[in-house]
Amino acid sequence: MSRRTDHTDTTSLENFLRPIVEQFGCDLEAADISPAGRRRLLRVLVDRDGGISLDDVAEVTRAVSKALDADDIMGEGAYTLEVSSPGVDRPLTLPRHWRRNTGRLVAVTLTAGGKVTGRIKSVSDEAAELDVDGKRQSVAYADVAKAKVQIEFNRAAGNDTEPSSVDGETPADGTVEEN
Repeated sequence: MSRRTDHTDTTSLENFLRPIVEQFGCDLEAADISPAGRRRLLRVLVDRDGGISLDDVAEVTRAVSKALDADDIMGEGAYTLEVSSPGVDRPLTLPRHWRRNTGRLVAVTLTAGGKVTGRIKSVSDEAAELDVDGKRQSVAYADVAKAKVQIEFNRAAGNDTEPSSVDGETPADGTVEEN
């Protein structure tokens, strides 16, 4: 079965990679191909509830590499594979992104104008409940133009609602939380 060997479109690539990544209980967040000199760089972002460890990333990388070697979806040209987790600077665009950041401070730009900054208290498939200066405020995802987690360097110690590493390992985005 021959696929497009001169150019791989992102949708086909994501459809190819999604079931491989899901075998590890992960979500495929993005797959992107960009030129890198004579080669191409295939960047694959994966994540899951509770975070993803470096060991998890290594397992997914091996499985993705093996599947790509067995198929011609990337064509004949040389490429470099990079698998990682999205960093904290990733925009919150899906309900699962909000859920995975429960307890964190977010800055939200609304489609109607205006900004809201608050801590995510709870999430549903349609909206997030934020604590904005001690008051609860519901923000519907449909009303969000942009939302990003805010980096906090002086967060109080002992807060168990903060997402943390899995099994005591450093999160794969390279962040280290010190309390």
